[in-house]
Amino acid sequence: MATFHVMAGASGEYARPEVRRIGVADLVDALKLGLEDFKEKPSHYVFLCLMYPIAGVFLVVWSSGADLLPLLYPLMSGFALIGPIAAIGLYEISRRREQGLDSSWHHALDVRHSPALPSIVAVGLMLFVLFVAWLIVAQHIYTMTFDEAGLTSISALLSDVLTTSRGFSLMLWGNLAGLVFAVIVLATTVVTFPLLLDRDIGAVAAVDTSIRATLTNPGPIALWGLIVAALLVVGTIPIFAGLAVVMPILGHSTWHLYRKLIAPAYPNRTP
Repeated sequence: MATFHVMAGASGEYARPEVRRIGVADLVDALKLGLEDFKEKPSHYVFLCLMYPIAGVFLVVWSSGADLLPLLYPLMSGFALIGPIAAIGLYEISRRREQGLDSSWHHALDVRHSPALPSIVAVGLMLFVLFVAWLIVAQHIYTMTFDEAGLTSISALLSDVLTTSRGFSLMLWGNLAGLVFAVIVLATTVVTFPLLLDRDIGAVAAVDTSIRATLTNPGPIALWGLIVAALLVVGTIPIFAGLAVVMPILGHSTWHLYRKLIAPAYPNRTP
């Protein structure tokens, strides 16, 4: 029964929520609304999202040994692949604020009481598998390009990558592979987690809806992916500290993007 619930939701029926067409103006409005959510209690959200810069610093320190140095960039860039599940508490806060409920930061933990939790966990596991697959592919590209050449420091790695032909080859194929993984994650999760919080329709139906939303709006969704990537890069520059601000804004904005992409279940009611 639990598996069936994950597949089809609580009703036992396969739902297909209506997908809307959106434009660039909708993306801008989603970002503005996300910023408004953030500005309501910014200090609380920054505190809640300190885990992101802390995780970034931990990844750098953990991978600073010679054996793990080639995985430094894949680990940092791959962090974005699990971003949708990491921001799920922020979706919940935006949902509560939308309904006029208390939106204090501790309500981010209310996700654990969601009836769609099994579906949320299932999609989260899918993202984790994609993250591990990305690391394996990135490691394979590195060993094929550098023939497992030994490295002793980050500076040696940067020198090889930025000043040699094999380094350029590594960046080309590595970024192309990363783009493929990023597109897969974007298409399958752009509305999946907000949708599951809003309606318990099952993991498969939620992922299907996300893919349909992407295919219906390829240009806007591609632009949204570029915006997210650019803001994440900006957030990592000052020793990852900016992620404590960037992540909550993106999380809240994603909720509002979901509202624009997916028609409400009951059109005559407020969301």
